[in-house]
Amino acid sequence: MTNQQPQKKNSTTPIISTFSELANLANYSFMDRLNCDPDATENGVDHTERQVFSGHYVPVKPTPIKDPQYVAHSKRFFAELGLADGLAESADFMRLFSGDITQVPEPMRKVGWATGYALSIYGVEFIHQCPFQTGNGYGDGRAISVLEAVINGQRWEMQLKGGGRTPYCRGADGRAVLRSSVREFLAQDHMHALGVATSRSLSLYVSKTETVQRGWYAEGSRSENPDMMVTEPVAISTRVAPSFLRVGQIELFARRTRDDGEYDEQLHAIDELEKIVLHLIDREYAEVIDKALSTPEKIVQLTGEFRERLTSLIANWIRVGFCQGNFNSDNCAAGGFTLDYGPFGFSDLFNPHYQPWTGGGNHFSFMNQPKAAQSNFEMFCSALKPLLATDQDALSALEDIQSEFSTVMESKMQAMWAAKLGLSSLDKPEHMAVLRELQMIMMQTPIDYTIFFRELSSIPNDIRPLKKSFYTNLMHKSAEQEAESQQVDTRWIEWFVKWKALLISDCNANAGTTLEDVSKQMKQVNPKYILREWLLKPAYQQAAVGDDSLIQELQEVMANPYEEQSQSVEDKFYRLKPLEFFNVGGVSHLSCSS
Repeated sequence: MTNQQPQKKNSTTPIISTFSELANLANYSFMDRLNCDPDATENGVDHTERQVFSGHYVPVKPTPIKDPQYVAHSKRFFAELGLADGLAESADFMRLFSGDITQVPEPMRKVGWATGYALSIYGVEFIHQCPFQTGNGYGDGRAISVLEAVINGQRWEMQLKGGGRTPYCRGADGRAVLRSSVREFLAQDHMHALGVATSRSLSLYVSKTETVQRGWYAEGSRSENPDMMVTEPVAISTRVAPSFLRVGQIELFARRTRDDGEYDEQLHAIDELEKIVLHLIDREYAEVIDKALSTPEKIVQLTGEFRERLTSLIANWIRVGFCQGNFNSDNCAAGGFTLDYGPFGFSDLFNPHYQPWTGGGNHFSFMNQPKAAQSNFEMFCSALKPLLATDQDALSALEDIQSEFSTVMESKMQAMWAAKLGLSSLDKPEHMAVLRELQMIMMQTPIDYTIFFRELSSIPNDIRPLKKSFYTNLMHKSAEQEAESQQVDTRWIEWFVKWKALLISDCNANAGTTLEDVSKQMKQVNPKYILREWLLKPAYQQAAVGDDSLIQELQEVMANPYEEQSQSVEDKFYRLKPLEFFNVGGVSHLSCSS
């Protein structure tokens, strides 16, 4: 049940020990192969909101944060790339990845780039988030890519989050605060360790002197929305991916092909759409799509490959209890991996309607993510159709792939639930009945999603270990509630007996498979440790006063989410969410303030 982007095997021995060695690997396919905004400045001094009418990117010079200080880097990702750890605190590396690209050596370039994209929310096109009400001012408002490099045969794009204003800033300051930067930095590392496809964390630097004001929650506040303004240090985190192409990007160019403009403009828009789609194929799908195919054939295969990745991604999100929170089409990576860790969260208490973002609604809630993904996939398919207007066979093939999304998604979900339960499949009615009954009891009993499935993975003799996940253990019960609790226990016991009988039946049907074997497999599917918000909060609070120790500790623990760790780690990180954190702003729910 993993869904990582295809990667080439790299040596873990550092082979890039100097900044100049990294610079020599620079290779800018996006800027070299695609169209620059014809109204852009050559030097990248383009920091005021404006409309961008054409072109795939705008050259932008980042705005460096003042007095940058090292906070963290991803040691595991550095090792994968072959980067020496010492680079993270070297002057040249820190300068680049805190936003100052004025002194980089050739062939690195002294200008970065930002991109525009369209916005669809749950399958509905929107333009009113654009300050010009046209859709031409929406895009990377503070995310600026500064480097593409081919490292050990793999192309990576490196993007600053919080790198300053771009033409798409929509009046904002272009900054990210340390709080949100710590959350995204740790989450990307953790999701990769969980085996979920994701953008990766490279480095995190904070300004020692530059601050901004953001709306946030007073300590202990139970307000739904931020109830005070706070002064927070600014930071820049660098995220890395094969590309940062989004479904919304493809949509933008498809919208421009509509015949409400001049004929020459429409032809230009078709050309720009085709270029961005073929570039997506080269960047994200080159290993699975034959270059010799015609463009319509490539597009049809792209549609199928993206469907495969997207459905696997969503099944994995639900497997590990992750809710993206704001799964618009502009937050949906066309490469099929997790992108944009804003108001995300990992589920503590199991709730199908869990939604960490106060502005997200049920349409982006935990168990509705398959439908949200389908909406994004449908927008993706619609955006490709102008390129198939003269090829009816290819158009029909694409529509067939589109129509089967829900069937494929359901198949992935069933396989995921079977793996979490240790069952061979859910094909038999009795297997599916056990899942349905479990889901019903889980909604009636306040249980911790992660702890329950991890304890189940040990295949205990009775339900007592499972009760470690029951939040009722933290609550004072009246005599009446105690009686109700005993009735619930009876239901759990009945379910447990049915489930374990199916496990034994599966083992008997697969000669040589033991319950011990099944338990090992389940423990590689059901993590022990997840990045809970109430663990993140003290980490970013301590970092704001110069103490990065909890960030380093979380990095280490969350890098091994399936492993048994020390007793002290278990006592600290493998426990129920304390009751005092329920309904607390910034812990149980979040705004988009970052």
